[in-house]
Amino acid sequence: MRRIPLCLLLFALLFSAPHPASAIEVKVSAQALERTLRAQLFNGPQGRYYIRGDAASPCYVYAESPHVTFVQDRIVVHVHAKSKLGTSVRGACLGVSLTTDTDVSLIPEAEEESIGFRDARIEKLSESRELNFILAPFLSHKVPAQMKVNAAVLMRQLLSRSTETTGYALSLDSLKLHSLLVEGESLVMDADANLKVN
Repeated sequence: MRRIPLCLLLFALLFSAPHPASAIEVKVSAQALERTLRAQLFNGPQGRYYIRGDAASPCYVYAESPHVTFVQDRIVVHVHAKSKLGTSVRGACLGVSLTTDTDVSLIPEAEEESIGFRDARIEKLSESRELNFILAPFLSHKVPAQMKVNAAVLMRQLLSRSTETTGYALSLDSLKLHSLLVEGESLVMDADANLKVN
């Protein structure tokens, strides 16, 4: 009985649109973007991204604990940065240890099938010039580049188990993003999509 309303809905969707692709609106949460950022960039030991050195280096700089929020029309990424800056001598770092919380904000941008980002702006840095010299390029270039998400790939992954969950094989033939806007607690994606049901 539960499949009958679903069949009617799918039938209506398939035959109501005269165009080969239909407009859809998808809302993406800040938590979903944060999970993507953790998976793509903060995937080192203990969820760290090493900007300089690595887990075995006596001197290092790393960022950790990314947190994504939406503020007005921007996406804000908050990270905790730790560093030991100095010179490595016999397996120890002679220098200073610094810790700071840093924010970078970005504007989302539609790029064909992908969610991209532009206009990276550092909202808050540390009081250390040395640490800022290392953090600024990472925050303004690396974070936006690594946050790029192929929405078509994600949608295909979600639909890949549709036969098990609904009894219907759903597939995405094409996706074209038109706009991305932050609206309240969501990143709203307007797109044309072409879905197939078997």
